[in-house]
Amino acid sequence: MKVLLACEESQTVCKEFRDLGHEAYSCDLYECSGGHPEWHIKGDCLPILNGRCEFTTENGSKHKIDTKWDLIIAFPPCTHLTCTGQWAYTKGYKDPALKEEGANFFMKMINADCDKIAVENPIGIMSTRYRKPDQIIQPYMFGDEAQKSTCLWLKNLPLLKPTKIVGKGEKKEWINAKGQKKAYPKWMFDALNKAKTKEERSKLRSKTFIGIAKAMAQQWGVK
Repeated sequence: MKVLLACEESQTVCKEFRDLGHEAYSCDLYECSGGHPEWHIKGDCLPILNGRCEFTTENGSKHKIDTKWDLIIAFPPCTHLTCTGQWAYTKGYKDPALKEEGANFFMKMINADCDKIAVENPIGIMSTRYRKPDQIIQPYMFGDEAQKSTCLWLKNLPLLKPTKIVGKGEKKEWINAKGQKKAYPKWMFDALNKAKTKEERSKLRSKTFIGIAKAMAQQWGVK
């Protein structure tokens, strides 16, 4: 299968599809952090979203896709689409135009010319702006002891079946620069502690858990 992982710099899902022999490519505005620049397209995913395209991967290799993608899994940025983001808009902390921009970008993923599509995002405004997700999954349903409610909007794809249900994991209290306290799952607490910049924190929090990535490749990587 020819698979596009749109808005994925970590290559977590891309690598799982590659391990199963698929021609998978990650695409993101950022350089890849997954260690395989030969599979990563650094740039805007919109020009290649419908397939039938040519592109150069991060290592300088040129590629050509003669047909539509067989499968697109998209991870559009959630900064302006989450419930917490929506709260900020109602309080006037953010530009509402950014919310519209985020929603429009999300819908371009949904409406891509591809027979099989999955779009992933946290719980947020697209459940009402578009429709409710087909399912909401958690990392602990796929072998990772962590909580992170993840919505999936699907086109011609089956619901992901849990592979190994484990404990939900512990939570720790995080204190931000303003002295505000909030309980986070341990995995997010650790990510926040490791990150040195806002950009690093965002990347760590958005990374797909390995159990979910494996389930996507194994369950959706079938023509």
